[in-house]
Amino acid sequence: MTLHNRKVFRFAPSPNGYLHLGHAYSALRNADLARRFNGRMLVRLEDIDIDRCRNDYEIAILEDLAWLGVEWEKPERRQSEHFALYASRLEDLRSRRLVYPCFCSRGDISRVISGVVSWPRDPDGAPLYPGTCKHMSPAERDSRLAAGQHAALRIDMQEALTLAGERLGWSEFGEGDTPREIAAEPSVWGDTVIGRRDIPASYHIAVVVDDALQGVTDVVRGMDLFNATSLHRLLQSLLELPVPNYRHHHLLKDEAGHKLSKSTRAKSIRSIRSDGLTIGDLRKSFGLS
Repeated sequence: MTLHNRKVFRFAPSPNGYLHLGHAYSALRNADLARRFNGRMLVRLEDIDIDRCRNDYEIAILEDLAWLGVEWEKPERRQSEHFALYASRLEDLRSRRLVYPCFCSRGDISRVISGVVSWPRDPDGAPLYPGTCKHMSPAERDSRLAAGQHAALRIDMQEALTLAGERLGWSEFGEGDTPREIAAEPSVWGDTVIGRRDIPASYHIAVVVDDALQGVTDVVRGMDLFNATSLHRLLQSLLELPVPNYRHHHLLKDEAGHKLSKSTRAKSIRSIRSDGLTIGDLRKSFGLS
């Protein structure tokens, strides 16, 4: 396999907390596959949430990855250094009228759908956007923006799907070697936010742009992002970006059956290291040779 057609893998944590066992499993899956295919291993720090991300968390993440035995190419990519790039790609969509500004808060949306039985929700459980700002007159929209009102950018799902004009899908390997073709269903996300109020991007736009620029061939991540891949495939089509293979792996869960996460204060790798657990013990518990 030559340098130009080597597989490229990436582990992309957010430095808004310490790594936990779920992160460790994902990082090791990426690193093991990179070694198996003689591929490249990248680390990307997804720090677009500048209010929550911290330098000490970033340092801790890189220390934990080194302890795990993960080897990656330096330097690491930091999303916070590329806001102008994400903004330019969003402007591309905006110039084609595929996104529109939205001034609604969560409270505004809740009031609109209040009392409606079984209002549809997206895969993350959030109510689908009712389209309030989508039908706003251009004059009012321009007036609000000129007055300095902050707006998120929402994708016009109907227009985007019309323009994509093709059956979107991806090759899914899961944790095996045989791919299956998955039909994308981006419509389940409705007019979701792809440009936030406080920063010129969202996870969705930043991740597809970065994967393309870094030449990522195989995206290895948890099943909690499986449904998001439908939206990512739509954005890749609209922005004419290459399509990687996807390898969504199972999620590690706590005793109550909940996904390990920072929000539930899952035990960190740093504390596990302090307890004396070795990387060999950890790999064995994951079922990784």
